[in-house]
Amino acid sequence: MTEIRNAVAEQMRFRRRVFVIAGVVLFGFGLLSSRLVYLQVTRHEDLSRQAESNRTAIVPVVPNRGVIVDRNGIVLASNYAAYTLELTPSKAGDIDAAIADLQELVPMSPREVRRFKRQLDESRRFDAVLLRNRLSEEEVARFAAQRYRFPGIEIKARLLRTYPHGETGAHVIGYIGRINQREKTAMDDWDDEDKANYRGTDYIGKLGIEQSYEKELHGQTGAELMETSAGGHAVRRLSSHPSAAGRTVMLSLDIKLQKLVEDMFGERRGALVAIDPGTGEVLAFVSKPSFDPNLFVEGIDVENWKALNESPDKPLLNRALRGTYPPGSTYKPFMALGALETGTRAAHVVQNDPGFYNFGGRTFRSHDGGLGGVDMHRAIQRSSNTYFYSLANEMGVDRIHDFMKPLGFGQLTGIDLAGESRGVLPSTAWKRNAYRKASMKTWFPGETISLGIGQGYNSFTMLQLASANATLANGGVKYTPHLVRAIQDPITGAVVQKIQPPGEDLGYARAHVEVVRNAMVAVTQGGTGTRVFAGAAYASAGKTGTAQAVSLSAAARASGKALDPRQRDHSLYMSFAPAAEPTIAVAVIVENAGFGAAHAAPMVRRVFDYWISGLYPNEADMAAVREGKAGAPIGTPLQAREVWPFDDADAASEEGATESL
Repeated sequence: MTEIRNAVAEQMRFRRRVFVIAGVVLFGFGLLSSRLVYLQVTRHEDLSRQAESNRTAIVPVVPNRGVIVDRNGIVLASNYAAYTLELTPSKAGDIDAAIADLQELVPMSPREVRRFKRQLDESRRFDAVLLRNRLSEEEVARFAAQRYRFPGIEIKARLLRTYPHGETGAHVIGYIGRINQREKTAMDDWDDEDKANYRGTDYIGKLGIEQSYEKELHGQTGAELMETSAGGHAVRRLSSHPSAAGRTVMLSLDIKLQKLVEDMFGERRGALVAIDPGTGEVLAFVSKPSFDPNLFVEGIDVENWKALNESPDKPLLNRALRGTYPPGSTYKPFMALGALETGTRAAHVVQNDPGFYNFGGRTFRSHDGGLGGVDMHRAIQRSSNTYFYSLANEMGVDRIHDFMKPLGFGQLTGIDLAGESRGVLPSTAWKRNAYRKASMKTWFPGETISLGIGQGYNSFTMLQLASANATLANGGVKYTPHLVRAIQDPITGAVVQKIQPPGEDLGYARAHVEVVRNAMVAVTQGGTGTRVFAGAAYASAGKTGTAQAVSLSAAARASGKALDPRQRDHSLYMSFAPAAEPTIAVAVIVENAGFGAAHAAPMVRRVFDYWISGLYPNEADMAAVREGKAGAPIGTPLQAREVWPFDDADAASEEGATESL
């Protein structure tokens, strides 16, 4: 039977199917069109940026760190160019295997391997970690030929920090080091501009001037827009914004004077601070023993760190800034000035010195046999303990405190170095706050007696003593001690002087200052400093001091040779010169060395000879000073201008650094 089809119905079904398919197709094209509009119009700028970022990369250009120079332009910290080998953990495979293979091309010492592994533990996986620095051209060529074998390891040309004079001035200059995790965390709180300025930077100032003037030394980070390949390698530079080098920091320090003092200390421990009384500029800032800051730049190894950190001599301690000591008899001129200013005792009043002072059933010792009747002038000149025991009793602890505080004792001086110690200037209020036990909070009158000779609770830094001495030398006008004189633009050469606060006049009567000054001059002309300053071409004012390091009985102290060397008295000297118009004021301590006139004063004599007369000790004289066997200079001094106290390597580094400056 033949099927009869309905042509009209078939045609209608076909049309419906065509319409449905056409609708689906049109809907699909509509979706594609709308997506195209969304991508090409709505998100055009965003996607364009993403595409561009896939094709390009912004690379930070780390600025050259600024140079540090002394007052005469001698370079103390500079940079040198070197090739380094660095590994990025996220791009490397088996790191231990890579290092083992790498040793065949570029040898690494066990110290370098240990340093790398320590820094690897402290770094993020995408941070480059130093493997080797100072690669030779031969080592660079060998690695470059085999680079394909070492994914994640690259050679980079970097500027590395160097300190050409090694240990000299290390506590002042400081050092830089790799930014650690604690510092990175602290940077998270910085504003966006400061954080951007440290992109690509691996190093930051850790100590001294390097830390205090980090902002000036760091410079301004630049940027380069680089076209990159699919593998992320740079193809060409599209544009650049150059970095701005850090500025030159110009110190008031005289590095030759600094070196002279450090050489005079030899193996002894101690500190010396020299200040210009008329400006507050620090001329020398010595802490001995010292350390080599170059050890810290790329991360110090375990052996050297252990040697420095565990040494009983504490070479990492900045004794001039943080070491606190009893001032001993160097405190007596300030006690005398306090007596005059407060009206406690007139200069002409005579006190009998029988060699001791009795108070509260206790005997305080002075000179054997006594000095007889002494007025203020002779008490300072001959360093009478009895005179100042009685004076302290008359003044009382709080009056002493109130007079000494404006001089800076027990206060922060405000020097431009971080980490300054305050020390202790005792008072009744201080003792109440310092102790927890009720029985210890009370100030007893007997505790005041020893304050008069710079003992008891008195504990000050050499910086504080030098600053107070400079104020006395300047007639009672106090300047803030500072190390930086000016900042220089390395491009234009323009020098901007560092603005310092004006001097503060403490209001001392001129006649009172002259009484103390004349007595201190007499110390060097018939007193305890006479032998040391014999034949000097200038008059100086000074005061010797001997301070107890530990409290011992009179019997134990009398047998000084049996004492542990670290229990022996400290040797101190404080002085300024020329006495009439001082240009330099010095305070020095030689730890556990004994009488101030034997060890400390001879160092100050040679500092003055250098600064005022342009003289430098000869070899024999230098040896005698180191051994504490010198008085006045031995033999004929050298002309300071003809002496370069640094070795040839330092001179070579100096020449290169000066050229780079």
